[in-house]
Amino acid sequence: MVAGHDTRPGGRPALQPREFTDAVAALRAARVRPEVSLEEMPAPQRIAPYAVALTGDVTGADDDEVATGRIILLHDPAGNDAWDGTFRCVAYVRAEIDSELAADPLLAEVGWTWLEEALEAHGASYGAAAGTVTCVTTQSFGQMADEDSTAQIEIRASWTPQGLDLDTHVEAWGELMCQAGGLEPVPEGVAVMPSRRGQRGRS
Repeated sequence: MVAGHDTRPGGRPALQPREFTDAVAALRAARVRPEVSLEEMPAPQRIAPYAVALTGDVTGADDDEVATGRIILLHDPAGNDAWDGTFRCVAYVRAEIDSELAADPLLAEVGWTWLEEALEAHGASYGAAAGTVTCVTTQSFGQMADEDSTAQIEIRASWTPQGLDLDTHVEAWGELMCQAGGLEPVPEGVAVMPSRRGQRGRS
């Protein structure tokens, strides 16, 4: 869902900037792996004058959800010094991981490398990247001691896209979700399918 700030009490801008509509069209044209299901969600309306947001789910071999995330494209025609540009991508990825992997002290660095490699692999030019990688392990005790321990990795990142080829940035985020979820890389030369949208909750 695309959001634009009101320009007068009770009103919304009649027209969105051409640069933003072009970027949104590119974002919606992203092609991701068939294991990834995308859906537009309500975009935040107070961070920037214009925004569009997507959520994503990744299913594994047994149709279980192995990763989830969201990506938001923000646009401020006046520019933003913190962004070093007029657009900003804000992404989030969460995935279940093996408890032994979670104990690796280098996992956080590896998670950030996944993002950088995904952006590079999809030709997504960017700058001013920032973010965090969090690894959480849950161990049960007492009457719950028989339950298996669980672990998750969460990647939160933002970066400034250089150019309006936002499809490549969405594709990189989709690849990041797949990698965090433990999916094998797509063999070179194998084409991916158009993104699936609006399929949640359907049989």
